[in-house]
Amino acid sequence: MVQSKVNDLKMGERGAILSIFAYIFLSVLKLVIADMTNSAALKADGMNNATDIVASIAVLIGLRFSQKPADKNHPYGHWKAETIAAMVASFIMMAVGLQVLFEALTSVFAEKQESPDMIAALTAVFSAGIMYLVYRYNRNLGRKINSQAVTAAAKDNLSDAWVSIGASIGIIGSQFGLPWLDPLTAVVVGLLICKTAWGIFREASLDLTDGYDEEKLVLYKESILGISGVKGIKDIRARRYGSNSVVDVVILVNSTLGIQAAHQISDCVEEVLIKEHQIFDVHVHVEPN
Repeated sequence: MVQSKVNDLKMGERGAILSIFAYIFLSVLKLVIADMTNSAALKADGMNNATDIVASIAVLIGLRFSQKPADKNHPYGHWKAETIAAMVASFIMMAVGLQVLFEALTSVFAEKQESPDMIAALTAVFSAGIMYLVYRYNRNLGRKINSQAVTAAAKDNLSDAWVSIGASIGIIGSQFGLPWLDPLTAVVVGLLICKTAWGIFREASLDLTDGYDEEKLVLYKESILGISGVKGIKDIRARRYGSNSVVDVVILVNSTLGIQAAHQISDCVEEVLIKEHQIFDVHVHVEPN
């Protein structure tokens, strides 16, 4: 199981590396064209991609560090390195998002505003197409290896595609006598960056403080109670180590059962949770009822 997870993390690195190269190319392209065309929306979009470079590098480092085996100081392994990397990335994204917002708001209220050249809009549309292709690759990879990090990266890729579409709309609209629409779009882009950063931070902080999705716990309970011999569940808890879930459950069985029969039921609980819900590790305690 551990080796399988390590192999999945190595495959997940491909998605992070692809994102890094795509973001480097697009951020440079957008920032250069934005400077040439004086487009605040495209500049904000380029800044967004620049933060994504750092975020993707952080994810890559986290994926690689997570593959280290357990040692004396980390008896449960290094799986949470991935989550810590995501939190660091969220701080960077929030800082840049606030900077984009400040510059965009300053531009909105500027006395003189000029409509950017249409090449800026074409650049944004081209970038949206590239990011959609990257999203499709990472989405399929995330599903294949069941990686939360890669799937989250795919969602970020898709949001970047939508940001570029929004930037192109603002730039095109500014051609029709509405030059303020371009910087206003930059404000929206800045808000989207901050929103994405907050979402990543909230999810990472939940995992690091051993929080867990209660809806998933309900599904786990339903599966366990459907196992023959399980009379009830006294307690169930779960926590995450990176993309891996660990479940601790106390089940109730008939008090007349022998040790061997109770152990077989315990094995069934482990097997069901691992196969049906992709749980990394299950600890089952049996109590008579």
